[in-house]
Amino acid sequence: MSAEFDAGGPLAAPLDLRVIDRVAVMTLNRPDAMNSFDPEMFTAFKQAWHRIATDDAILVTIISAAGDKAFSTGSDLKKTMPPPESFAELAYGHSGADIMDMFAGVDASKPLIAAVNGYAVAGGLELALFCDIRIASPTARFGLAEVKIGSIPGAGGTQRLPRAVGLSDAMLMLMTGDAIDAQEALRIGLVSKVVERSELMNAAMAIAGRIKANAPLAVRAAKRLAYEGLEMPLANGLKMERYVWGTLRDTQDRIEGRRAFAEKRPPKYRGK
Repeated sequence: MSAEFDAGGPLAAPLDLRVIDRVAVMTLNRPDAMNSFDPEMFTAFKQAWHRIATDDAILVTIISAAGDKAFSTGSDLKKTMPPPESFAELAYGHSGADIMDMFAGVDASKPLIAAVNGYAVAGGLELALFCDIRIASPTARFGLAEVKIGSIPGAGGTQRLPRAVGLSDAMLMLMTGDAIDAQEALRIGLVSKVVERSELMNAAMAIAGRIKANAPLAVRAAKRLAYEGLEMPLANGLKMERYVWGTLRDTQDRIEGRRAFAEKRPPKYRGK
């Protein structure tokens, strides 16, 4: 992987997916519409997730967006009108193109990085919250303003934001609907770092590079343990951690890691 990120030629589809040295780069590509999701982008999004989940060559995914105004503002309200079906039909029947079922059935076992530039609001922030690591440019802004229009975040915002930043800061955002800038997002832990716009993708690729250099099974296990542990008492989480440690103990990758350390060479992991 080169030191400078290069996505290749111009983007044409509403969403572009490219694999660069085992890192998938998903680029939302409706900059004139603030990278909001219309039905075509929803379809492309789900197709991209299927590719990411099923392609063993992909170890890490970066989600970014074209343009300088927005990461995403969620659903395109001009093109995603309320569905004719009742909520019960959608909840218990077929699933339509809606921000609320955006992550339904998504296999998110692989590490996800959000590279946020511009506005990440409504479903756009919920997409960023779905990622494991978030970095941002200085012009990024984050918000869940649904209460201002008589609604609530419906794609995980009320659940993931408190887990990401703590209850008080989350409640401030959720109940006022106010947006915060990149430095405030850094202060409360919503993002891990703020880098200049010109370096945003390079920084994301550098993080992805460090992740993919590690043993894939161990990385995915650590991710699962961290998230599932949030839902259980500490004692139960520690028991689960011990069990997963045992499942990894005799893997080829763990043996390779120990040998590489002893031989003072980079390990060659195979995900086995």
